[in-house]
Amino acid sequence: MSQYEFTVTVRPQYLPEQSEPDRRQFAFAYTITIRNSGEVPAQLISRHWVITDGDNHVQEVNGLGVIGHQPFLQPGEQFEYTSWAMVATPVGTMRGEYFCVAEDGTRFEAPVAEFALTMPRTLH
Repeated sequence: MSQYEFTVTVRPQYLPEQSEPDRRQFAFAYTITIRNSGEVPAQLISRHWVITDGDNHVQEVNGLGVIGHQPFLQPGEQFEYTSWAMVATPVGTMRGEYFCVAEDGTRFEAPVAEFALTMPRTLH
């Protein structure tokens, strides 16, 4: 275990009620759990996302905190939130990282492995 480490898990979900396939708008929610798996208290400061649709169009999103929060986590504590993204195809991917600062001032990144945004098949 690293002294400075946040572990990130993701649960994506298609949002049919917010999607308009005829207008090439496919909405996806994603629930993120960020756990301080390191040995020192640390704070999430900012985020960077790379969102790619099925046509390889890329959107990059940068910003402070997550959903208006910059959680400060003790070792073993976690923070969970849900947000969403819109892409122009029924499939896409997201990946990124969180930029964090430990209580002692050390900066580190918490990577978010690429995950799929996929509209489930529907039967007619």
